[in-house]
Amino acid sequence: MEPEPILICKDLRYAYLDRFVALDGVSFTVRRGEKVALLGANGCGKSTLLKLLDGLLFPDSGSYEAFGAQVTEDNLEDEQFCMGFRSRIGFIFQNADAQVFSPSVREEIAFGPLQLGMSREQAAARVDDVLAMLDIAELADRAPYQLSGGEKKRVAIASVLVMNPEVLLFDEPTAALDPRSQQWLVELIAELGHAGKTIVLATHDLDVLDVVADRCLVFSEQHQLVAEGTVTEILADRDLLLDVNLVHQRSQLHRLGPVAG
Repeated sequence: MEPEPILICKDLRYAYLDRFVALDGVSFTVRRGEKVALLGANGCGKSTLLKLLDGLLFPDSGSYEAFGAQVTEDNLEDEQFCMGFRSRIGFIFQNADAQVFSPSVREEIAFGPLQLGMSREQAAARVDDVLAMLDIAELADRAPYQLSGGEKKRVAIASVLVMNPEVLLFDEPTAALDPRSQQWLVELIAELGHAGKTIVLATHDLDVLDVVADRCLVFSEQHQLVAEGTVTEILADRDLLLDVNLVHQRSQLHRLGPVAG
């Protein structure tokens, strides 16, 4: 039996300032335990979609259901609904500077649990657990400005994992990281998937897809969902990847055979 659907989007439309279209009639379902990659060129709407899934933005039209309930601005104003939703879904931004703002790493990671009403003792225990899990205990008393880019990314991830959400949203997770940090993060996403987390991530890094995703949703530069399939199916469709500007023409040359000199 297929796992239950936990995120359901129907005909989502969103435009910034009512003029600049970001999503144009997007519909899809994410099932429990899936790892889903959102693929598309920069500006196609991937980041906007993640913000909608996290309840940071709301569609101009269409509907979004998470965990069996409609996610709307009115519903998120209800404290009980909001706390339940926020505890079950976590968003790791592309730029960790937008997420890490507390005076110290320990306070940063404790912020979410304390906001959800945990006691200081409970929150401290959770913080110690996630510091150990991500191997960043030595960073606990540092200020964010003392961290490297890779360390900030780990702290941003820790501040979400400490809540133990069911769904994790990643926006361009490997962007601007050094190779070692990229590898660490790709392996972490795979481990979280094996642990049963539902993961939705936006990326145009095709090299990591086979590790971080089971299924791909492909967006055009016209802000529409134009294809979905397994990683193998999508990567095999070179015409599709060329059409949505995920590969360039030169990468097609191997299909044409040797060029006459």
